[in-house]
Amino acid sequence: GSLIGGPETDELKNTLNSMISQGKTRMVLDLAGVEYLNSSAIGILTVAHGTLAAKGGKLVLCNVNKSISNIFLVTKLSTIFLTEETRNEALIALGK
Repeated sequence: GSLIGGPETDELKNTLNSMISQGKTRMVLDLAGVEYLNSSAIGILTVAHGTLAAKGGKLVLCNVNKSISNIFLVTKLSTIFLTEETRNEALIALGK
């Protein structure tokens, strides 16, 4: 699917905010099956990353497809987001 500003993007935002408000500061977000992110979804991820970092936490993205990786490269978000190939690698990176 895609995260392009519809109900699925609201669900992502609500889920991340809920987890952060529950005190969770270390998260893996598996993007397997996500084909495209628009600016709304990227904004949600950026805010979540910043919020978690401010709390000493970390957000690791995994299973990021080539299209989304290219968006991150062009926008220089690849310097902000920590991405790993697989969920296992993301969990290992989360522990560091």
